[in-house]
Order: sequence, then C-alpha cells, then structure tokens
Amino acid sequence: MSTLVSASGLSKSYGSVKALDNVNFEIQQGRIVGLIGPNGAGKTTALKAVLGLTAFDGQLEVLGLDPRRERHRIMQDVCFIADVAVLPKWLRVRQALDVVAGLHPKFDRARAEAFLARTTVRMDSKIGQLSKGMVTQLHLALVMAIEARLLVLDEPTLGLDIIFRKEFYTTLLNDYFDDNRTILVTTHQVEEIEHILTDVMFIDRGQLVLDESMDNIAERFVELSVRPDRAEEVRALGPLSEQEMFGRRVFLFENSDRDRLGDLGETRTPGIADLFVAKIKEHAA
Repeated sequence: MSTLVSASGLSKSYGSVKALDNVNFEIQQGRIVGLIGPNGAGKTTALKAVLGLTAFDGQLEVLGLDPRRERHRIMQDVCFIADVAVLPKWLRVRQALDVVAGLHPKFDRARAEAFLARTTVRMDSKIGQLSKGMVTQLHLALVMAIEARLLVLDEPTLGLDIIFRKEFYTTLLNDYFDDNRTILVTTHQVEEIEHILTDVMFIDRGQLVLDESMDNIAERFVELSVRPDRAEEVRALGPLSEQEMFGRRVFLFENSDRDRLGDLGETRTPGIADLFVAKIKEHAA
C-alpha cells in the first residue's frame, strides 16, 4: 500500500489564528478518509493545502510532490469537487462538460455523456433548470469521468435531501471507487457516510484529535449502556463521556477491558457522531 498524502508539522496561520497547528497524518492508496470537524476547525485549510491552493509551513507531499511548487503536476491525478450548489445556474450541461474537459487532462467526456444518457439530464438544459437530484447526477458524471488517483470532496452533498445524498455516495462507492483510487471527504452528515469510510480524522481548532482506521476504532473504543443504578460504578472506571438515552446511562470508553465492561451492561462499537462529540469535548477541556 502506497502513501498518497503525507503531512508532517503542517501549519497555517491567519494572523493570530492557527488554522492548522503542527498537524501530522498520512493517507494511503485505496482508502476512503473522512475529515470531520466543527466549523472553523481547519478542514478547508487542510484541503486547500493538499490541493496547492494556499501557502503553509511544515512538510506536505501529495503523490510524492510538493503542492507549493508542483501543483500543476499534482492536479493531473487529483479531482476536486465542492458542494453541488456551486455550479453557475446560467451554465448549460454541455458547457459544464466543456469546462471540465478544458481544465482536467484526464477527463473522459464520452464516459460522462454515457452516464448522463442513463438519466433525465439533457445536454442543453441550464443548471438552474435542473432539480437537485439532476444536479447530483451531473456532479457524479463529472466525478466518474475523471481518472484521478485522489478524489477530494468538500461537503459534496450540501443542500441535498437524504435521498439524493444516499444516491451520491452509493453511486460513488459502487461505480467509481476501487483499490487504485483514494477519496478524501469532508461532511457534516457523518452518520450517512460512516459505513463507507475506511479511516477518520477528527480536527478541532487546527489540531488532529483522532486519526484512526475504522477497524482500529472498533478495537479502541466501546460504548456501554447500563441501568441508572449502576451509573456510579461505571463512572469510577473513568469513561470518556456519558449521556442519557431511553432511560439508561450510556458511557464511552477508550482502551478499556471489554470483558469487564460487558459484565456491567450492554456493549457495542460507538457511532462516529457520538465518538466525534466525545473527542471534541475532551479536546476542549
């Protein structure tokens, strides 16, 4: 497995604000990585650094190249898609394909047209005339027609309802992703994508608070649900977080004895959203 993105001491400041603060991470080929954080956490700055769109301090390599000096070469093997609302409403579908064909050297126009031919999206339609579902299909056509090694998605389904968000990720996973491609995605709809992620990175105030594979998360973290009368006993074990749910107390533990916890109540692997909230609160403490 090869490393596509490698960051060491990655830092970026805007005046007195540290958007990225000595960040270290690696992204391997054939992975789907979720970069998750609250607003203003540094997600967009990190993506801009990877894409060569902002200056930074520290070391960063993308496909073995420095995005500060070799952005043109990097972008030949990288595809970047932001939220679906950014396409100009006056632009026609055919013109959108023209634009991407002119911008990306590995855009396969015939493949995009073949995908759109299976939809109700027409080439002469203006973006403003398309439904949100049709805009989603247009974005998918653009994405899947680019032979990129790294696909960067920044809130790609922002503003879409749950049906079209699900369609976007399902199509992406079934018809695009393979072991030779890597996807880096930011989103606020964490619960909807956790089933497709292989790795997650939590970022808060410019610092990574978690960088882990989904397999390791299942081994490292455990959620315990107990009756209220056992809450004090469980608190003494030092949980990461606690909440009430359906009349029971639910605790989150890190690197704890699962067998011991299982004797106290019901255990399961926590969802990414609950884990995210717990780690961000821990970081803020």
